[in-house]
Amino acid sequence: MKAIAVRVGDWQPHAGQRVAVLVPCFNEEATIGNVVADFRAALPGATIYVYDNNSADRTGDVARAAGALVRRERHQGKGNVVRRMFADIDADLDGDATYDAASARAMIARLTEERLDMVVGARVGQDEAAYRLGHRTGNRLLRGFFALAFHATFSDILSGYRVFSRRFVKSFPVLSRGFEIETELCVHALELELPVAEVPTPYYARPQGSVSKLSTWRDGVRILFTIVDLYRSERPLAFFSALGIALAVVSVGLAVPIFVTYFEQGIVPRIPTAILSTGLMLLASLSIVAGLVLDTVTRGRREAKLIAYLEQAAPGEQWDRRQG
Repeated sequence: MKAIAVRVGDWQPHAGQRVAVLVPCFNEEATIGNVVADFRAALPGATIYVYDNNSADRTGDVARAAGALVRRERHQGKGNVVRRMFADIDADLDGDATYDAASARAMIARLTEERLDMVVGARVGQDEAAYRLGHRTGNRLLRGFFALAFHATFSDILSGYRVFSRRFVKSFPVLSRGFEIETELCVHALELELPVAEVPTPYYARPQGSVSKLSTWRDGVRILFTIVDLYRSERPLAFFSALGIALAVVSVGLAVPIFVTYFEQGIVPRIPTAILSTGLMLLASLSIVAGLVLDTVTRGRREAKLIAYLEQAAPGEQWDRRQG
């Protein structure tokens, strides 16, 4: 979580528009007061919620003293906090606001003017300490793998700074428990083909006394496995067909020498290899059939999410309907 103090003027949300700034935090006593103050200055008409995820310091007290509404989520993990936030908040716009507060105004304006469902704050490092080398390298690798798997064009899939429409939030089933949540948010937008955009936002190094909770290797591996798992669940036909084809190729490779020997000598000397080849071909067939069945299930699940999405008004229409 990081923010800077920048005065952006007396901006008020669109008439009738309710904006909720959601700040998940864990042991952020050193920075949470400034974060709340920064967003109060940038978005004076917004309600600021701080979700304390079992902090061992005075994070909740400091946030409350700064004027935020503090709530506590006892299940550890960023994904668990986001699940609770999305279930609790009933505003027109929600911001998972963890970085530069001054950028929130531009992000909300982009979302409302273009009637988008998600705007991602694409991080632009302002100094070397903002991004550790391992984080930069891991982010590029994960971004490339994500683009290959989902044909996506996000430049920063791991950014935790996002603005959502209400219909995005209320149609999003949060399944992740930790830092994999950002990847899941991107996949949800891609699967429903929702209108999204990115806005460059400054990203600064943490101040002294504030420590990042992200582990480069542990969380990087978890995010990678999350991408693979999401690809399996959202693209089952492609995933299981590729697995089936790979098994079939191995099976044929093992079977060819056996057939050659049989036609030349009239015997099958390698019975275990023949059994293995047959088993692999059966598994290949079952994998492709499983892909076909799960693809039908996935389509039904996607339709259910789309129905939940369409039940909510588009950004900009909430206040129009109230005033009409």
